[in-house]
Amino acid sequence: MEMMEATAAAAVEGGVVVIREYEAGRDRVGVEAVERRCEVGPSGGGMSLFTDLLGDPLCRVRHSPPFLMLVAEVIYGSESREIVGLVRGCIKTVACGTRKPHRGSSTTTAPLTSIAKHHTTPSPIYAKVAYLLGLRVSPAHRRRGIGLKLVERMEEWFKEKGAEYAYMATEKDNEASIRLFTGRCGYSKFRTPAILVQPVFAHRLTLPRAIAIIRLPAADAEALYRRRFAATEFFPRDIDAVLANPLSLGTFLAVPAGCAAAARWEGADAFLADPPSSWAVASVWNSKKVFRLEVRGAGRWRRALALASRAVDWALPWLRIPSVPDLFRPFGMYLMYGLGGEGPAAAAYARAVCRHAHNMARTDPGCRVVAAEVAACEPLREGIPHWSRLSCTEDLWCVKRLAEEYSDGALGDWTKAPPPPSIFVDPREF
Repeated sequence: MEMMEATAAAAVEGGVVVIREYEAGRDRVGVEAVERRCEVGPSGGGMSLFTDLLGDPLCRVRHSPPFLMLVAEVIYGSESREIVGLVRGCIKTVACGTRKPHRGSSTTTAPLTSIAKHHTTPSPIYAKVAYLLGLRVSPAHRRRGIGLKLVERMEEWFKEKGAEYAYMATEKDNEASIRLFTGRCGYSKFRTPAILVQPVFAHRLTLPRAIAIIRLPAADAEALYRRRFAATEFFPRDIDAVLANPLSLGTFLAVPAGCAAAARWEGADAFLADPPSSWAVASVWNSKKVFRLEVRGAGRWRRALALASRAVDWALPWLRIPSVPDLFRPFGMYLMYGLGGEGPAAAAYARAVCRHAHNMARTDPGCRVVAAEVAACEPLREGIPHWSRLSCTEDLWCVKRLAEEYSDGALGDWTKAPPPPSIFVDPREF
Protein backbone atom coordinates (compact mmCIF):
# COMPACT_ATOMS: atom_id res chain seq x y z
CA MET A 1 0.00 0.00 0.00
CA GLU A 2 1.54 3.27 -1.13
CA MET A 3 1.47 6.52 0.77
CA MET A 4 -0.64 9.19 -0.91
CA GLU A 5 0.08 12.87 -0.88
CA ALA A 6 -2.57 15.01 0.77
CA THR A 7 -4.89 16.91 -1.57
CA ALA A 8 -6.77 19.95 -0.33
CA ALA A 9 -10.51 20.11 -0.81
CA ALA A 10 -12.78 23.12 -0.65
CA ALA A 11 -12.65 25.30 2.41
CA VAL A 12 -15.31 24.89 5.08
CA GLU A 13 -16.36 27.35 7.71
CA GLY A 14 -13.36 28.07 9.90
CA GLY A 15 -10.95 25.70 8.13
CA VAL A 16 -9.75 23.76 5.11
CA VAL A 17 -10.52 20.12 4.31
CA VAL A 18 -7.62 17.87 3.34
CA ILE A 19 -8.04 14.36 1.90
CA ARG A 20 -5.15 12.09 2.81
CA GLU A 21 -4.22 8.52 3.62
CA TYR A 22 -5.18 7.08 7.00
CA GLU A 23 -2.34 6.83 9.53
CA ALA A 24 -3.14 4.44 12.36
CA GLY A 25 -1.05 6.11 15.05
CA ARG A 26 -2.53 9.60 14.69
CA ASP A 27 -5.97 8.89 13.18
CA ARG A 28 -7.51 5.87 14.90
CA VAL A 29 -9.21 7.79 17.70
CA GLY A 30 -10.61 10.40 15.31
CA VAL A 31 -11.85 7.76 12.88
CA GLU A 32 -13.59 5.86 15.67
CA ALA A 33 -15.27 9.10 16.77
CA VAL A 34 -16.63 9.64 13.23
CA GLU A 35 -17.89 6.06 13.12
CA ARG A 36 -19.75 6.55 16.41
CA ARG A 37 -21.30 9.84 15.26
CA CYS A 38 -22.50 8.22 12.03
CA GLU A 39 -24.06 5.20 13.71
CA VAL A 40 -27.36 6.75 14.67
CA GLY A 41 -30.65 4.94 14.92
CA PRO A 42 -33.94 5.72 13.18
CA SER A 43 -35.26 9.22 13.80
CA GLY A 44 -38.42 7.76 15.30
CA GLY A 45 -36.60 5.45 17.65
CA GLY A 46 -36.56 1.67 17.41
CA MET A 47 -33.87 -0.94 17.03
CA SER A 48 -30.63 -0.36 15.13
CA LEU A 49 -27.58 -2.46 14.32
CA PHE A 50 -24.21 -1.12 15.42
CA THR A 51 -20.75 -2.34 14.44
CA ASP A 52 -17.64 -2.51 16.61
CA LEU A 53 -14.47 -2.77 14.49
CA LEU A 54 -12.47 -3.93 17.52
CA GLY A 55 -10.02 -1.04 17.31
CA ASP A 56 -8.98 -1.80 13.72
CA PRO A 57 -10.58 0.59 11.19
CA LEU A 58 -8.87 -1.35 8.37
CA CYS A 59 -10.32 -4.72 9.37
CA ARG A 60 -12.78 -4.94 6.46
CA VAL A 61 -10.17 -4.36 3.75
CA ARG A 62 -6.81 -5.50 5.09
CA HIS A 63 -7.37 -9.10 3.90
CA SER A 64 -7.73 -7.92 0.28
CA PRO A 65 -4.45 -6.39 -0.85
CA PRO A 66 -4.08 -3.88 -2.29
CA PHE A 67 -6.20 -1.70 -0.02
CA LEU A 68 -6.39 1.92 1.03
CA MET A 69 -8.19 4.06 3.57
CA LEU A 70 -8.61 7.82 3.18
CA VAL A 71 -9.65 10.38 5.77
CA ALA A 72 -11.03 13.88 5.39
CA GLU A 73 -9.42 16.21 7.92
CA VAL A 74 -10.43 19.79 8.69
CA ILE A 75 -7.47 22.00 9.53
CA TYR A 76 -8.64 24.99 11.56
CA GLY A 77 -5.24 26.50 12.11
CA SER A 78 -1.69 25.57 12.91
CA GLU A 79 -2.77 23.53 15.92
CA SER A 80 -6.40 22.41 15.59
CA ARG A 81 -7.35 19.46 13.38
CA GLU A 82 -10.44 17.23 13.21
CA ILE A 83 -11.20 14.12 11.16
CA VAL A 84 -14.69 14.51 9.69
CA GLY A 85 -14.90 11.77 7.04
CA LEU A 86 -13.40 8.52 5.80
CA VAL A 87 -13.68 5.89 3.10
CA ARG A 88 -12.09 2.49 2.44
CA GLY A 89 -11.28 0.72 -0.79
CA CYS A 90 -9.68 -2.46 -2.06
CA ILE A 91 -9.02 -4.09 -5.43
CA LYS A 92 -9.37 -7.68 -6.59
CA THR A 93 -9.65 -9.67 -9.81
CA VAL A 94 -13.02 -11.37 -10.24
CA ALA A 95 -15.08 -13.18 -12.86
CA CYS A 96 -17.52 -10.90 -14.66
CA GLY A 97 -18.73 -13.15 -17.48
CA THR A 98 -17.73 -16.04 -19.72
CA ARG A 99 -15.86 -16.24 -23.00
CA LYS A 100 -17.97 -16.56 -26.11
CA PRO A 101 -17.67 -20.11 -27.50
CA HIS A 102 -17.68 -18.77 -31.08
CA ARG A 103 -18.04 -15.52 -32.91
CA GLY A 104 -21.49 -14.02 -32.71
CA SER A 105 -22.69 -15.98 -29.67
CA SER A 106 -23.93 -14.19 -26.56
CA THR A 107 -22.07 -13.81 -23.28
CA THR A 108 -23.46 -15.80 -20.37
CA THR A 109 -22.73 -16.09 -16.68
CA ALA A 110 -22.60 -19.50 -15.02
CA PRO A 111 -24.87 -20.08 -11.99
CA LEU A 112 -23.76 -21.79 -8.81
CA THR A 113 -26.34 -24.54 -9.43
CA SER A 114 -26.89 -26.90 -12.29
CA ILE A 115 -28.96 -30.02 -12.84
CA ALA A 116 -26.36 -31.49 -15.17
CA LYS A 117 -24.37 -34.34 -13.68
CA HIS A 118 -21.41 -33.93 -16.01
CA HIS A 119 -20.35 -30.58 -17.36
CA THR A 120 -17.40 -28.26 -17.60
CA THR A 121 -17.51 -24.70 -16.33
CA PRO A 122 -17.40 -22.06 -19.09
CA SER A 123 -14.10 -20.21 -19.25
CA PRO A 124 -14.47 -17.02 -17.21
CA ILE A 125 -13.60 -13.49 -18.21
CA TYR A 126 -11.78 -11.72 -15.39
CA ALA A 127 -11.73 -8.01 -14.61
CA LYS A 128 -9.84 -5.95 -12.09
CA VAL A 129 -12.57 -4.61 -9.83
CA ALA A 130 -12.41 -2.10 -6.98
CA TYR A 131 -14.73 -2.20 -3.99
CA LEU A 132 -15.53 1.04 -2.18
CA LEU A 133 -16.95 0.72 1.31
CA GLY A 134 -17.38 2.41 4.67
CA LEU A 135 -17.96 5.97 3.42
CA ARG A 136 -18.64 8.15 6.44
CA VAL A 137 -19.02 11.90 6.89
CA SER A 138 -19.68 13.43 10.30
CA PRO A 139 -23.29 14.72 10.48
CA ALA A 140 -22.11 18.27 11.24
CA HIS A 141 -20.05 18.37 8.02
CA ARG A 142 -22.45 16.83 5.51
CA ARG A 143 -23.70 18.55 2.34
CA ARG A 144 -20.36 20.27 1.86
CA GLY A 145 -18.97 17.97 -0.84
CA ILE A 146 -16.68 16.04 1.49
CA GLY A 147 -18.17 12.63 0.64
CA LEU A 148 -17.86 13.36 -3.08
CA LYS A 149 -14.20 14.35 -2.74
CA LEU A 150 -13.43 11.20 -0.75
CA VAL A 151 -15.00 9.05 -3.47
CA GLU A 152 -13.24 10.92 -6.28
CA ARG A 153 -9.84 10.63 -4.63
CA MET A 154 -10.38 6.92 -3.98
CA GLU A 155 -11.36 6.42 -7.63
CA GLU A 156 -8.11 8.10 -8.68
CA TRP A 157 -6.24 5.45 -6.72
CA PHE A 158 -8.38 2.71 -8.26
CA LYS A 159 -7.44 3.91 -11.74
CA GLU A 160 -3.76 4.19 -10.81
CA LYS A 161 -3.89 0.51 -9.83
CA GLY A 162 -5.56 -0.48 -13.10
CA ALA A 163 -9.09 -1.17 -11.86
CA GLU A 164 -11.62 -1.46 -14.68
CA TYR A 165 -14.76 -1.17 -12.52
CA ALA A 166 -15.69 0.11 -9.08
CA TYR A 167 -18.69 -0.97 -7.06
CA MET A 168 -20.21 -0.25 -3.69
CA ALA A 169 -22.99 -1.67 -1.50
CA THR A 170 -25.64 0.17 0.47
CA GLU A 171 -29.08 -0.35 1.94
CA LYS A 172 -31.86 0.09 -0.60
CA ASP A 173 -33.50 2.77 1.60
CA ASN A 174 -30.29 4.79 2.15
CA GLU A 175 -31.45 7.63 -0.08
CA ALA A 176 -28.53 9.95 0.70
CA SER A 177 -25.95 7.33 -0.29
CA ILE A 178 -27.84 6.36 -3.44
CA ARG A 179 -28.18 10.00 -4.49
CA LEU A 180 -24.47 10.59 -4.02
CA PHE A 181 -23.31 7.56 -5.98
CA THR A 182 -25.92 7.40 -8.74
CA GLY A 183 -26.53 11.14 -9.01
CA ARG A 184 -23.10 12.74 -8.56
CA CYS A 185 -20.52 9.96 -8.89
CA GLY A 186 -21.80 8.24 -12.03
CA TYR A 187 -22.65 4.83 -10.58
CA SER A 188 -25.65 2.79 -11.73
CA LYS A 189 -27.78 0.32 -9.82
CA PHE A 190 -26.41 -3.13 -10.57
CA ARG A 191 -27.39 -6.02 -8.29
CA THR A 192 -29.87 -6.51 -5.43
CA PRO A 193 -28.58 -9.43 -3.33
CA ALA A 194 -30.19 -10.64 -0.12
CA ILE A 195 -28.45 -10.97 3.25
CA LEU A 196 -30.02 -13.94 5.04
CA VAL A 197 -29.38 -14.24 8.77
CA GLN A 198 -30.13 -17.21 11.02
CA PRO A 199 -29.88 -16.96 14.82
CA VAL A 200 -27.76 -19.49 16.68
CA PHE A 201 -30.00 -21.49 19.00
CA ALA A 202 -29.05 -23.09 22.28
CA HIS A 203 -29.92 -26.54 20.92
CA ARG A 204 -28.06 -28.41 18.22
CA LEU A 205 -29.75 -28.73 14.85
CA THR A 206 -30.13 -32.28 13.58
CA LEU A 207 -28.86 -33.26 10.16
CA PRO A 208 -30.79 -35.62 7.87
CA ARG A 209 -29.54 -39.18 8.14
CA ALA A 210 -29.56 -39.47 4.37
CA ILE A 211 -26.99 -36.66 4.05
CA ALA A 212 -23.31 -36.78 5.00
CA ILE A 213 -21.09 -33.72 5.58
CA ILE A 214 -17.48 -33.93 4.43
CA ARG A 215 -14.85 -31.35 5.38
CA LEU A 216 -12.70 -30.81 2.32
CA PRO A 217 -8.93 -30.33 2.37
CA ALA A 218 -8.04 -26.83 1.17
CA ALA A 219 -6.57 -28.11 -2.10
CA ASP A 220 -9.73 -30.06 -2.89
CA ALA A 221 -11.93 -27.09 -1.96
CA GLU A 222 -9.98 -24.88 -4.36
CA ALA A 223 -10.19 -27.48 -7.13
CA LEU A 224 -13.94 -27.88 -6.64
CA TYR A 225 -14.57 -24.15 -6.74
CA ARG A 226 -12.37 -23.57 -9.78
CA ARG A 227 -13.78 -26.52 -11.71
CA ARG A 228 -17.44 -25.80 -11.02
CA PHE A 229 -17.92 -22.16 -10.03
CA ALA A 230 -15.05 -20.13 -11.49
CA ALA A 231 -17.37 -18.41 -13.99
CA THR A 232 -19.81 -17.27 -11.30
CA GLU A 233 -20.07 -13.49 -11.17
CA PHE A 234 -17.61 -11.93 -8.65
CA PHE A 235 -15.73 -15.23 -8.19
CA PRO A 236 -12.26 -14.15 -6.93
CA ARG A 237 -9.34 -15.37 -9.02
CA ASP A 238 -7.31 -15.67 -5.80
CA ILE A 239 -9.78 -18.12 -4.23
CA ASP A 240 -6.77 -20.02 -2.91
CA ALA A 241 -5.84 -17.02 -0.75
CA VAL A 242 -9.40 -16.78 0.56
CA LEU A 243 -9.52 -20.45 1.52
CA ALA A 244 -6.05 -20.31 3.11
CA ASN A 245 -6.89 -17.28 5.27
CA PRO A 246 -6.97 -18.16 8.99
CA LEU A 247 -10.46 -16.67 9.21
CA SER A 248 -11.78 -19.34 6.83
CA LEU A 249 -12.91 -22.19 9.09
CA GLY A 250 -13.27 -24.79 6.36
CA THR A 251 -15.21 -25.91 3.31
CA PHE A 252 -17.98 -28.46 3.76
CA LEU A 253 -19.57 -30.72 1.16
CA ALA A 254 -23.01 -32.29 1.62
CA VAL A 255 -23.53 -35.54 -0.28
CA PRO A 256 -25.85 -38.55 -0.08
CA ALA A 257 -24.83 -40.68 2.89
CA GLY A 258 -24.59 -43.81 0.74
CA CYS A 259 -22.46 -42.41 -2.08
CA ALA A 260 -18.83 -43.32 -2.73
CA ALA A 261 -17.52 -39.93 -1.58
CA ALA A 262 -19.22 -40.33 1.81
CA ALA A 263 -17.69 -43.77 2.27
CA ARG A 264 -14.21 -42.72 1.23
CA TRP A 265 -13.04 -39.32 0.06
CA GLU A 266 -10.58 -39.74 -2.79
CA GLY A 267 -10.18 -36.13 -3.78
CA ALA A 268 -11.95 -33.50 -5.82
CA ASP A 269 -10.98 -34.99 -9.18
CA ALA A 270 -12.51 -38.36 -8.33
CA PHE A 271 -15.63 -36.69 -6.96
CA LEU A 272 -16.15 -34.48 -10.01
CA ALA A 273 -15.53 -37.39 -12.36
CA ASP A 274 -18.63 -39.11 -11.02
CA PRO A 275 -20.61 -36.81 -8.70
CA PRO A 276 -23.86 -37.88 -7.01
CA SER A 277 -27.14 -36.72 -8.49
CA SER A 278 -27.38 -33.87 -5.94
CA TRP A 279 -24.87 -32.18 -3.66
CA ALA A 280 -24.00 -28.79 -2.15
CA VAL A 281 -20.92 -27.02 -0.84
CA ALA A 282 -20.16 -23.95 1.28
CA SER A 283 -17.29 -22.43 3.22
CA VAL A 284 -17.47 -20.72 6.62
CA TRP A 285 -15.72 -17.44 7.53
CA ASN A 286 -15.21 -16.28 11.12
CA SER A 287 -16.32 -12.64 11.01
CA LYS A 288 -16.26 -12.65 14.81
CA LYS A 289 -12.50 -12.09 14.58
CA VAL A 290 -13.01 -9.00 12.40
CA PHE A 291 -15.90 -7.09 13.98
CA ARG A 292 -18.73 -7.42 16.49
CA LEU A 293 -22.35 -6.42 16.08
CA GLU A 294 -24.91 -5.17 18.59
CA VAL A 295 -28.63 -4.44 18.40
CA ARG A 296 -29.53 -1.28 20.30
CA GLY A 297 -32.84 0.41 21.01
CA ALA A 298 -34.79 -2.72 21.94
CA GLY A 299 -37.44 -2.26 24.61
CA ARG A 300 -37.46 -4.16 27.89
CA TRP A 301 -40.26 -6.45 26.75
CA ARG A 302 -38.25 -7.58 23.70
CA ARG A 303 -35.25 -8.29 25.86
CA ALA A 304 -37.40 -10.17 28.36
CA LEU A 305 -39.02 -12.32 25.68
CA ALA A 306 -35.64 -13.15 24.18
CA LEU A 307 -34.26 -14.08 27.59
CA ALA A 308 -37.28 -16.28 28.34
CA SER A 309 -36.95 -18.12 25.04
CA ARG A 310 -33.29 -18.85 25.74
CA ALA A 311 -34.06 -20.06 29.25
CA VAL A 312 -36.65 -22.53 27.97
CA ASP A 313 -34.35 -23.67 25.18
CA TRP A 314 -31.54 -24.39 27.63
CA ALA A 315 -33.82 -26.14 30.14
CA LEU A 316 -35.87 -28.15 27.61
CA PRO A 317 -33.67 -28.60 24.53
CA TRP A 318 -35.77 -31.53 23.24
CA LEU A 319 -38.62 -29.10 22.58
CA ARG A 320 -36.39 -27.42 19.97
CA ILE A 321 -37.84 -23.98 20.67
CA PRO A 322 -36.43 -21.36 18.26
CA SER A 323 -34.88 -19.18 20.94
CA VAL A 324 -33.65 -15.64 20.35
CA PRO A 325 -29.93 -15.27 21.13
CA ASP A 326 -28.67 -12.29 23.09
CA LEU A 327 -28.22 -9.77 20.30
CA PHE A 328 -28.42 -6.83 22.70
CA ARG A 329 -24.77 -7.16 23.70
CA PRO A 330 -21.81 -7.30 21.27
CA PHE A 331 -21.89 -10.59 19.37
CA GLY A 332 -20.01 -12.36 16.59
CA MET A 333 -21.10 -13.82 13.28
CA TYR A 334 -20.15 -16.67 10.97
CA LEU A 335 -20.51 -15.94 7.25
CA MET A 336 -21.22 -18.70 4.76
CA TYR A 337 -19.62 -18.03 1.39
CA GLY A 338 -19.11 -20.01 -1.81
CA LEU A 339 -22.52 -21.59 -1.41
CA GLY A 340 -23.32 -23.71 -4.44
CA GLY A 341 -24.51 -27.08 -5.57
CA GLU A 342 -25.87 -29.26 -8.32
CA GLY A 343 -28.85 -31.48 -8.85
CA PRO A 344 -32.60 -31.40 -8.30
CA ALA A 345 -32.23 -31.72 -4.50
CA ALA A 346 -29.35 -29.22 -4.19
CA ALA A 347 -31.40 -26.88 -1.96
CA ALA A 348 -31.96 -29.66 0.58
CA TYR A 349 -28.23 -30.38 0.65
CA ALA A 350 -27.51 -26.67 1.05
CA ARG A 351 -29.85 -26.65 4.04
CA ALA A 352 -27.79 -29.45 5.60
CA VAL A 353 -24.57 -27.46 5.13
CA CYS A 354 -26.24 -24.43 6.75
CA ARG A 355 -27.26 -26.56 9.72
CA HIS A 356 -23.69 -27.79 10.04
CA ALA A 357 -22.43 -24.19 10.05
CA HIS A 358 -25.01 -23.36 12.74
CA ASN A 359 -23.71 -26.19 14.92
CA MET A 360 -20.16 -24.92 14.46
CA ALA A 361 -21.22 -21.44 15.58
CA ARG A 362 -23.06 -22.90 18.55
CA THR A 363 -19.75 -24.13 20.03
CA ASP A 364 -18.08 -20.73 19.62
CA PRO A 365 -18.88 -18.48 22.61
CA GLY A 366 -20.27 -15.14 21.54
CA CYS A 367 -21.10 -16.20 17.99
CA ARG A 368 -24.86 -15.70 17.78
CA VAL A 369 -25.80 -15.54 14.10
CA VAL A 370 -24.91 -17.26 10.83
CA ALA A 371 -25.31 -15.20 7.64
CA ALA A 372 -25.15 -15.68 3.90
CA GLU A 373 -25.40 -13.18 1.05
CA VAL A 374 -26.86 -14.49 -2.20
CA ALA A 375 -28.18 -13.22 -5.52
CA ALA A 376 -31.80 -12.15 -5.73
CA CYS A 377 -32.67 -15.22 -7.84
CA GLU A 378 -30.27 -17.69 -6.21
CA PRO A 379 -31.62 -21.23 -6.92
CA LEU A 380 -30.45 -22.48 -3.51
CA ARG A 381 -32.11 -19.65 -1.60
CA GLU A 382 -35.02 -21.79 -0.43
CA GLY A 383 -32.53 -24.05 1.33
CA ILE A 384 -30.93 -21.26 3.40
CA PRO A 385 -32.66 -20.98 6.80
CA HIS A 386 -33.11 -17.42 8.04
CA TRP A 387 -35.30 -15.11 10.07
CA SER A 388 -36.88 -12.31 8.07
CA ARG A 389 -36.63 -9.84 10.99
CA LEU A 390 -32.85 -10.30 11.06
CA SER A 391 -32.33 -10.41 7.29
CA CYS A 392 -32.11 -7.85 4.50
CA THR A 393 -34.09 -9.25 1.60
CA GLU A 394 -32.84 -6.62 -0.86
CA ASP A 395 -29.45 -4.98 -0.54
CA LEU A 396 -28.19 -2.71 -3.34
CA TRP A 397 -24.90 -2.85 -5.24
CA CYS A 398 -24.01 0.03 -7.57
CA VAL A 399 -21.26 -0.12 -10.20
CA LYS A 400 -19.22 2.27 -12.34
CA ARG A 401 -17.03 1.67 -15.35
CA LEU A 402 -13.55 3.16 -14.85
CA ALA A 403 -11.69 2.01 -17.99
CA GLU A 404 -12.40 1.40 -21.65
CA GLU A 405 -9.93 -1.45 -22.14
CA TYR A 406 -10.31 -4.91 -20.61
CA SER A 407 -7.57 -7.08 -19.16
CA ASP A 408 -8.99 -10.48 -20.10
CA GLY A 409 -11.52 -11.00 -22.86
CA ALA A 410 -14.01 -8.92 -24.79
CA LEU A 411 -16.82 -8.63 -22.28
CA GLY A 412 -18.39 -5.38 -23.39
CA ASP A 413 -19.80 -3.10 -20.72
CA TRP A 414 -20.33 -5.21 -17.59
CA THR A 415 -22.46 -2.49 -16.02
CA LYS A 416 -25.19 -3.34 -18.54
CA ALA A 417 -25.05 -7.12 -18.09
CA PRO A 418 -28.30 -8.76 -16.88
CA PRO A 419 -28.23 -10.21 -13.35
CA PRO A 420 -27.13 -13.85 -13.20
CA PRO A 421 -28.77 -16.54 -11.04
CA SER A 422 -25.82 -16.58 -8.63
CA ILE A 423 -23.02 -14.39 -7.33
CA PHE A 424 -19.91 -15.21 -5.33
CA VAL A 425 -19.65 -13.04 -2.22
CA ASP A 426 -16.06 -12.48 -1.10
CA PRO A 427 -16.00 -12.82 2.72
CA ARG A 428 -12.98 -10.53 3.04
CA GLU A 429 -15.07 -7.41 2.43
CA PHE A 430 -18.40 -8.43 3.96
